[in-house]
Amino acid sequence: MSAGNRWLLPDGIDEVLPGRAEQVEALRRQLLDLYRRWGYDLVIPPLVEFTDSLLSGSGADLDLMTFRITDQLSGRMLGVRADITPQAVRMDAHSLRREGPSRLCYAGTVLHTRPRRPLQSRAPISIGVELFGEPSVAADIEVIQLFLATLAAVGAESPWLDLGHVDILRGLLADSALSGAERAELFELVQRKANSEIESFIDRTVGDATLAAQLRALPTLIGSSEVLERAEQQLADAPPPVLAALAQLRAVVDALAPSGVNIHIDLSESPGYHYHTGLVFAAYLEGHGKAVGNGGRYDAIGAEFGRPRPATGFAFDLKVLAAAAELPPANSPGIFVPASAAPLRSETIAELRAGGERVVDGFAGQRVDGAELRCDRQLVARDGSWQVEPL
Repeated sequence: MSAGNRWLLPDGIDEVLPGRAEQVEALRRQLLDLYRRWGYDLVIPPLVEFTDSLLSGSGADLDLMTFRITDQLSGRMLGVRADITPQAVRMDAHSLRREGPSRLCYAGTVLHTRPRRPLQSRAPISIGVELFGEPSVAADIEVIQLFLATLAAVGAESPWLDLGHVDILRGLLADSALSGAERAELFELVQRKANSEIESFIDRTVGDATLAAQLRALPTLIGSSEVLERAEQQLADAPPPVLAALAQLRAVVDALAPSGVNIHIDLSESPGYHYHTGLVFAAYLEGHGKAVGNGGRYDAIGAEFGRPRPATGFAFDLKVLAAAAELPPANSPGIFVPASAAPLRSETIAELRAGGERVVDGFAGQRVDGAELRCDRQLVARDGSWQVEPL
C-alpha cells in the first residue's frame, strides 16, 4: 500500500464519524436502558474465544463467517466473534448457571469474513437480547414484544413483523421417506419460492398423496393473519409438531393484536433452518428492502455446553437501525471558549460542563471554525462577567 492510499479501509469495513457516532452511541444507551427496564441483565462477552466454544452448535454458516487466529499462548485456534448469541449461550450454561429463566442483553461489534449481503458491513454492531430457560410460547411473545418496543423506541413508524415457524416444513418432513439430500433440495426450493420446481420435485420424489398436497399448499400460505385460518384447514391432517407450530403462531398473533402491528406470515419461510427450532421473526421498514432485525427460538445449541436450555432472542445491527430509524439530531452543538487569562474562566467552563454543555477549550491562536469544532456559541467576558453568545 502506497503512502497515497494508506487511509483506505478493507472492503466491508466502515467507520462512524462525529454526529452519526453520537447518534449510534445514544441509541445504544437508550436500548440497553430499555432492555434493563424489561429485566434483562447486561453482559459483555470477549471479542475472541476458542473456536471450539465460539462455534458450538452454530452450523456451517457461522463457521464460514468467522475469522480465525492462532493463540500465541496456548497454540489453540481462536475465533473473532461473528455472532454474540453463542457466547450468551455459553455464559448462561457455564458462567451463570441460573436455575430459572435468565434474561441477558448485549451490545458489541462482531466481525464477518464476508458481508452477509451485498454492500453490508462486515463489522456490524450487534445489539440484542436472549431469554433462556423458558420453553413456553409466553417467552416468545415477550421477546417479540420487546423486539417491537425496540423499533418503537427509535421512532420507526409502521414496521412490518414477518412471522414464521421452522417446525412447519420440518414437521411435514419428519416421517417422510425423503433422504437428507432431498430434504435439503426441497428446503432450498421452498426458500426461493420456486413453485414450478417444487411441483416437479413433488412429482418426482413424494409418493404420499397427503404429504404432496400439504407441500403444494405451503408456498401459498403467505399473507396477513388470515393465513392461519387457511393453514389450519389445509394442514389439518399434518403431524402433531405442525399443529403445535400453528397453535404457537396463533397465540403470538392474538397477543400482538392490541398493538396494531402489521403482521406478515410466511409458513414456507425458515431462516436459520438448521439453527432455529421454533418461531422465527424479522422486522421490515418502509423503504428498506432487507430486514432491519431478526430473531427466533434456538433450543438446541446449549447442549454443546452440557446444559441444554430453551432459548429465544433477537438482534439488530445498531448502525443499520440508526440509519433506518427516525432518530433525533445528535447532541446540540457546543460552546467555544477562546484562549484567555480572564479571571474565573476555568471555573465558568467547569460549571457549564457540569450542567451538561459541550465546551471546547480553545488554544492560543486557534482558528475558530464553528462547523469543524461543532460549536454554535462562544463564551465571552463582558463587563466583568462571562456570557454565552452566538459564535
